[in-house]
Amino acid sequence: MKVILALDQGTTSSRAIVFNRGGEIVSMAQKEFRQIFPQPGWVEHDPEEIWSSQISVAHETLAEARISAKDVIAIGITNQRETTLLWDRASGKPVANAIVWQDRRTASICDELNARGLADLIQKKTGLVIDAYFSATKLAWLLDHVPDGRRRAQNGELAFGTVDTWLAWNLSGGTLHVTDASNAARTLLFNIEQGDWDDDLLELFNIPRALLPVVKPSSAIYGATSAALFGTAITIAGIAGDQQAALFGQMCLAPGMAKNTYGTGCFMLLNTGQNPVASTQKLLTTVAWDIAGQRSYALEGSVFVAGAIVQWLRDGLGIIRASADVETLAASVVDNGGVYLVPALTGLGAPHWDSHARGAMFGLTRGTTAAHIARAALEGIAHQVADVLDAMQKDAAVKLTQLRVDGGASQNDLLMQFQADLLGVPVIRPRITETTALGAAYLAGLAVGYWRDIHEIAGQWRPERVFEPRLSAQTRADHRERWRVALARTMGSA
Repeated sequence: MKVILALDQGTTSSRAIVFNRGGEIVSMAQKEFRQIFPQPGWVEHDPEEIWSSQISVAHETLAEARISAKDVIAIGITNQRETTLLWDRASGKPVANAIVWQDRRTASICDELNARGLADLIQKKTGLVIDAYFSATKLAWLLDHVPDGRRRAQNGELAFGTVDTWLAWNLSGGTLHVTDASNAARTLLFNIEQGDWDDDLLELFNIPRALLPVVKPSSAIYGATSAALFGTAITIAGIAGDQQAALFGQMCLAPGMAKNTYGTGCFMLLNTGQNPVASTQKLLTTVAWDIAGQRSYALEGSVFVAGAIVQWLRDGLGIIRASADVETLAASVVDNGGVYLVPALTGLGAPHWDSHARGAMFGLTRGTTAAHIARAALEGIAHQVADVLDAMQKDAAVKLTQLRVDGGASQNDLLMQFQADLLGVPVIRPRITETTALGAAYLAGLAVGYWRDIHEIAGQWRPERVFEPRLSAQTRADHRERWRVALARTMGSA
């Protein structure tokens, strides 16, 4: 049996999934790794742990499926985006911890850039807003704080990459320093219309071009793994940032189709076709994918804290033992008891973009229980998604008729039903919810001819459950108004 191996490197864990020609999961392995919090608002990962966890689950899933590496036609990579890594080219060793996309240490740098009136210029070139979320200010910070970083960067001794680049480098034994357009588009350094690193932005952020990887299409043969890793060289043929990979895996191929991924954060993407749509609602215009030299674009709304709020209930408050327990606890009460939880633990993303917001709960009474807090946490996720959809519909001048969903928290029926209730449109969960990895597999498989074309893979998408909205328009409006009041009280609270 010939298969595709997808490497799905996420914020809290690394996964590897083997897919067959029918787009079905043959085997899967997952491993969590450390989250490092040196200071409030700072989030780091150990790059060596990212790599070791990823390669170990790759071996584990092949062993579980009893598949030889010789039967793996290609590897596809998908990854947490914006997370910024810097390493020594000669040794391949990181010179610092990775600065994670959630990290807010460069918020003051972003404030200065906004104060200088650079927002319009940067949005026009990159489709992004100025925010600590993206890679450029993280990379600039690293160059300023790594000993002799600036000189070594200028001399070509250091290499920068997002997580996809780091994985490709290690998989290839240091021969590949590449990324794809979907990941490059998240750095604040990439011109999304010209399809290349932008000299003006490199000068603005003081980033030497010598640091940067080569930008390739999302579906292409980049090279191969070191034969020593798996006993044989395996072609590396697909790379896409996790949210773009999920959009592709959900087969949102036509303009106007949208998906939302419920992971550590929430990420809604709307396909806008081959024309980038400039946002007036503080959404992001981003590259969806580049296939055969043809770039597709998307509007994106990024919610920083989604599944992470459930982890906080587990690890911070200790009111649940496992993340999956949150649904049972939340369902033990009929409503939120008037409690609204704004999960702005690392600031607010789209469409608010407030680095200084912090999480808060409102409406607590003597009757409030852990169950009410759990329910309010889930509802807070859904409200943030509704905020993004409201903005997206204004930007794209379209009214969505459905939302396709995926990611770990999409398995939570209570959350999905409330999401449909808030949006007023059906929420559709596919039979295969590992659509991020599936998208990476599809991109890799297309590049090597494992699948004939996009039409063949589009026929593999199947719904598993459809959540129809149940709330009355008035009840929905009441929920949304109370959310807006709570939200306004958190803005700028730090």
